[in-house]
Amino acid sequence: MESQWMAEYPHTSVVDKRPRKRARAAWDIPPLMPPSKVLYCGQEVVNSTSSNHVIASSYDYGAPRNVSPPWRDDDKNGHYIYAIGENLTSRYRILSKMGEGTFGQVLECWDHENKELVAIKIVRSIHKYREAAMIEIDVLQKLAKHDVCGTRCVQIRNWFDYRNHICIVFEKLGPSLYDFLRKNSFRSFPIDMVREFGRQLLESVAFMHDLRLIHTDLKPENILLVSSEYVKVPDFKLWMRTTKDCAFFKNLPKSNAIKLIDFGSTTFGHQDHSYVVSTRHYRAPEVILGLGWNYPCDLWSVGCILIELCLGEALFQTHENLEHLAMMERVLGPMPQHMVNRADRGSEKYFRRGIRLNWPEGASSRESMRAVWKLPRLQNLVMQHVDHSAGDLIDLLQGLLRYDPSERLKAREALWHPFFTRDPRRGVYPL
Repeated sequence: MESQWMAEYPHTSVVDKRPRKRARAAWDIPPLMPPSKVLYCGQEVVNSTSSNHVIASSYDYGAPRNVSPPWRDDDKNGHYIYAIGENLTSRYRILSKMGEGTFGQVLECWDHENKELVAIKIVRSIHKYREAAMIEIDVLQKLAKHDVCGTRCVQIRNWFDYRNHICIVFEKLGPSLYDFLRKNSFRSFPIDMVREFGRQLLESVAFMHDLRLIHTDLKPENILLVSSEYVKVPDFKLWMRTTKDCAFFKNLPKSNAIKLIDFGSTTFGHQDHSYVVSTRHYRAPEVILGLGWNYPCDLWSVGCILIELCLGEALFQTHENLEHLAMMERVLGPMPQHMVNRADRGSEKYFRRGIRLNWPEGASSRESMRAVWKLPRLQNLVMQHVDHSAGDLIDLLQGLLRYDPSERLKAREALWHPFFTRDPRRGVYPL
């Protein structure tokens, strides 16, 4: 059987130049009606409707519900070969591609049974990715069991094994925060919106940590807006630099509700924590130095994310460890000596006589040196981009970006920080 077994969950509201992960969704394009003819992946849709209104029943037309597509071999990398408009089992019809990554692909599909749009993650037919997918399903089950309101993390609908591909069915959400920034020419979010994003992100991280789970790959790509709707507003930073007859605008989400996704790298607190985790830009110093890591590595990532949402681009735009450490010291000051002393053998080369960072002597190029030198101190960086609440934000970031993980703020501690509890308009605490 093509669909060997399925675990069903009830449908409730619960479930620059530096390379980055591919965009997950074209959030500013209205949903397309299913094309009249089958299109294999890689082809373009030539005839499509421009209507913003999607009639649910229209998704039921086209390929017969009980007909499976012809068997095709996977591509050379183990990705499933699909065609727009055909079925994925008799229940789901493929409408479009939403994104892809090292794990596989994400497709937008129509669920014939529940009459709703869903996002299906189709994992590559390679053993290690299948194993990682089963771990992710285990984590998603645990999250769904405890997140009864379904407000913190993306909700799993069901999963199945189809033609040697693990397929995980999720609720369909909006674009990632990174996609929104990218489509917005990397213009930052207003500080009040950053505050709401930060609050929800920390609540989600605290929820996971309470369950003894560490996400290990927090980044704007893995934070999705619940809704794709947005509004155009004047961009006053550009407005002041233009003629009186010209105004520039930027997009802002209509809703600031977000959810965490991508639990393929999530680990339980008791498991081995000696390997390298996190995407480079959001990787904590203890991971780079080989000191082992735990829950605090997620809080370092949260700090990096908050800065990026305020700046519009990642703080540590780097691809090598020494440059990364130099950037940290440029923004945050020197590394504690006790962490330098405990660095593993692979990290000893980054320091001179085991005392100070081997920088700029060890820089790989003048370009690398310039990338470090152009970075200001954390306080100056925030003051340049935040119009109000800068003092509270700086203090919060200093707590999240402490080098020593034992001194770093915990998620629930951070939620009680004045940046979240103080009324920004009055500078006082709410009663």
